[in-house]
Amino acid sequence: MATLEDVASRAGCSISTASRVLNGTGPVSEDMERRVRRAAAEIGYGVSSITATGGRRGRPVVGVLVPSITNPVFSASLGGIQHRMQAAGHGVLIALSNYEPDEELAAVATLLAQRPIGLILTLCGTGDSEVLKKDLPPTVLLNNLPMGRFPAAVTVDNFAAGYEITRFIQSKGHSRILFVSGHFTSSDRALLRYKGYCHAMKENGIAPLDAVQIAFVDGYDNLDLIDAVEHFRPTAIVGSNDLMALGVIGALRRQGMSVPDDISVAGFDGISIGRLIDRPLTTIEMPDASMGTAAASLLLDIAASAPARHLRLGHRLFAGGTVRDIRQPVKGG
Repeated sequence: MATLEDVASRAGCSISTASRVLNGTGPVSEDMERRVRRAAAEIGYGVSSITATGGRRGRPVVGVLVPSITNPVFSASLGGIQHRMQAAGHGVLIALSNYEPDEELAAVATLLAQRPIGLILTLCGTGDSEVLKKDLPPTVLLNNLPMGRFPAAVTVDNFAAGYEITRFIQSKGHSRILFVSGHFTSSDRALLRYKGYCHAMKENGIAPLDAVQIAFVDGYDNLDLIDAVEHFRPTAIVGSNDLMALGVIGALRRQGMSVPDDISVAGFDGISIGRLIDRPLTTIEMPDASMGTAAASLLLDIAASAPARHLRLGHRLFAGGTVRDIRQPVKGG
């Protein structure tokens, strides 16, 4: 079982600082809070009360739908939700869609069978989800834009994030930029990031390339980009999330190519493992744990008859080391 010392070590802080963050007993910087909560989520610290059956008997429960728990992004959000709900005396139920829109309805039905006081949902697509046609308890959308009768949502501006990372890559002299993504039908977040990429390309007078789409769940490990690289001849590749970007790096290395000397790579999310590779991954950092906490707080507010709100949290560019300026010669070359 993960310990507080494990959390502190992973977050790069003292045990006392980790304790202050997780127990809410003292002031810490926003960056430190994000690092500690993400570290706790990634190693499973304090998730014993998050179960598929509702946690401790007799407690009111909240249902949470996410696409996956293998992606640290959603693990971090779940950690934030669990921390806030635990403070309110609530249990948390988790259901997974596995990035499959057809599985969302059954997953939510499983949550509803436990009579939750509210739901926090990350849906694959947009307003055409069958889930949103059901009679639901108080609901907050997490990562999805507000829609129809579900105006409560916590998001980041994924379009702006896609635009920003593309402009950064363009500032390094790149014009042949390829976008590699999970299927857009499985993630409207990925689609919005791609649209931001397209806008930045067109704004610079360059036709955007068609996105290469693969499966989110099992497409990372054995990604094959031989045909795409030969066809598009990119000097840079953007992955729709950090796991995708790391999969791209692995695929390029299997082809005998170096990142960023041969091809630059960037992603989205800012997961910890991206900073552990030889050259830290260039990415857009997202406030995943804070988003989970905000969604949980918003749901509790709505349950107490407060008006529904749309909260948009900020993101930021982490330059990393996987995008190089192609106008400069390769070091040592």
